[in-house]
Amino acid sequence: MPPHRTPAKGARRRLRRALACAATISGVLLTTAGTGHADPYAAPLPAPSLAASTLDVRFDAERRSIERALEIAHRVGDRERARALGAFLTSGRRFLGFDARGRGQAVEVIGDLTRARRVALLVPGADTTLNAYDSHAGKPWSAPGGGIRAVYGQARRTGGDPDLAVVAWLGYASPRTFSSDVLTEQRADRGAAALRRFVVDLHKVNPSATVGLLCHSYGSVVCGRAALKGRGPDGPAWRAVTDIALFGSPGTTATSAAELGRTARVWAGRGAADWMEGVPHVRIFGLGLGPDPVSRPFGARVFDAGNAGHSDYLAPGSPSLRNLTAVALGRSADVAGTGRRDR
Repeated sequence: MPPHRTPAKGARRRLRRALACAATISGVLLTTAGTGHADPYAAPLPAPSLAASTLDVRFDAERRSIERALEIAHRVGDRERARALGAFLTSGRRFLGFDARGRGQAVEVIGDLTRARRVALLVPGADTTLNAYDSHAGKPWSAPGGGIRAVYGQARRTGGDPDLAVVAWLGYASPRTFSSDVLTEQRADRGAAALRRFVVDLHKVNPSATVGLLCHSYGSVVCGRAALKGRGPDGPAWRAVTDIALFGSPGTTATSAAELGRTARVWAGRGAADWMEGVPHVRIFGLGLGPDPVSRPFGARVFDAGNAGHSDYLAPGSPSLRNLTAVALGRSADVAGTGRRDR
């Protein structure tokens, strides 16, 4: 039986749904005007293809690209970008990919990719930019750089596998929340192709590692499109993906979890305070992203996300962080479920 809801709680829930629907409709109506200014940032420097033997050379090449972008940011007076890139160059940080053009892309790794038994890829959602890579709305864990540190730290605190590597994969141009792009799969399709290529590259670096995808918000659309049967190569690299976790998801365009690959376990979670609950989960004439991943018909394994808001899934001490870390480690038995599926 569902828990009793007071009138006040019901009103708040209806208000959240109304606001979310209004935001969705606004996203269709609003467009982002171009500034008319040329992008001052240059294309990234050439980097070697990924392989265990070239990993350190790749890290060095991407660091040089970041240094060059920082020089440009200072020259053009882009203070916010300069602040973000200065943090990227902190000792010990390692990037496998970087592109300062537009709103930017970056791929960062924590841990030893060559020896890892398990690799977790965090795929972020809308409004993820280089400027907000380490902190979003004052919440470090809600941004890619902070998110991978939250997962890696949680794994260590709970006696997790020391051979875990975690990657923040901002390898696509994430859409703006208030834009028509978030209601279609076009951005996700381009990101999905890049994600599949990256998974293949990871397999070249470490063929024995298995992979878990942690996919937040619109990032779950990217993961869903990458995992759809028949859309990409189904070789050993993709078969190494054993878990796909969808959290704060607007949908994946798939009608069921069974469509997302042949072997991966598909997880879904949504916090009680996440406004995504109110987004219409439909797909009509290519508009919309399909069924709600936490719904019963979708068929995912629903995990407990507690009271998380849309940006709180990796918050320290939260049940969602504990469960997503268990998925990252490939420990399905340690993932706590809600005991139900919504609707």
